Amino acid sequence: MVPARNEAETIGRVVTSLVLQDYPGESSVVIVDDHSEDATADIARQVAADNGAAERVRVVSASELPPGWTGKLWALNEGVSRRGTTQAEILTASELNSAAEVPDFYWFTDADVTHAPDTLRRLVGRAQRERLDLASLMVLLQAKTLPERALIPAFLYFFLMLYPPKWIADEELGTAGAAGGCILLRREALTRIGGLAAIRGEVIDDCALAKAVKLSRGRVWMGLTRKSTSLRAYGTFGEIRDLIARTAFTQLRYSVLILVGTLAGMFLTYVAPVLLLFAHDSTARVLGFVAWLLMTLSFLPTVRFYRLSPLWAPMLPMTAVFYTYATWLSAVRHWMGRGGFWKGRAQAPRGV
Repeated sequence: MVPARNEAETIGRVVTSLVLQDYPGESSVVIVDDHSEDATADIARQVAADNGAAERVRVVSASELPPGWTGKLWALNEGVSRRGTTQAEILTASELNSAAEVPDFYWFTDADVTHAPDTLRRLVGRAQRERLDLASLMVLLQAKTLPERALIPAFLYFFLMLYPPKWIADEELGTAGAAGGCILLRREALTRIGGLAAIRGEVIDDCALAKAVKLSRGRVWMGLTRKSTSLRAYGTFGEIRDLIARTAFTQLRYSVLILVGTLAGMFLTYVAPVLLLFAHDSTARVLGFVAWLLMTLSFLPTVRFYRLSPLWAPMLPMTAVFYTYATWLSAVRHWMGRGGFWKGRAQAPRGV
């Protein structure tokens, strides 16, 4: 299932990577065209035909977004509920029979993510082996431009602090997280939680889905990969600022108290140690240096994951300032009624 809204630039490469999966079982691809104003749907159909996969790839046009739903979740729900149908084409008898088959798994992936040919096979293999209800991969984000190299590794760093993979997999802990760019979901698990309608208004839909599955006593797993890659490039610092601001205040549950605590915590953890280097007291300077060194060492594995120079690791305090600013901006946009803004939609509940 691929929700796609104005993704003409990337959808061709995405469809190609999906139809070239070496999965040994039966599979099909559903592209849900979420009211695109470009050639997303036409490109998807053409690329499928060019790869000899026209019968396995269907393009579904999403109906109007109903109140209470976020755009991506509605598009996925349309794909699940109308799998194998299309508003533009009449299906043959064999296609109707195929459409009637009930899948064992749904693979939710974004319209700007390409996957290695063995991705689906490995995901399903892990899910079967470990009896997982939801298996997710954090795909590799772009880290080529200066803004990306400076800020994107920290996106993964802070995400893993909030959602440690070991905690996610631990059935005794309440921590539940997933990465929306690549989620394999067992059909029975989706039925058990009441379908996507159970989380229809969630802005951070991937983690909400993982939480719903885990609360239903399902088993959840999340890992990292370099083989699945995001095609979305961020050429400016403003674009990454908006990426963070889209969900930061949602992550804080729209709470002013938690926001103040978070801003203070970010300052004390990442900025104050650097400021101590300029203190008159030598002990304070040593403590500040040690704290800076420790945060640098903790950040270094993430920098290496992105195969960047280790010299980026000591820059974490400056990066933290940027993330703190973006978090504050997220709250301001929420209060202005522009929270969760994505693809022309403000999806978060209106601020008060």
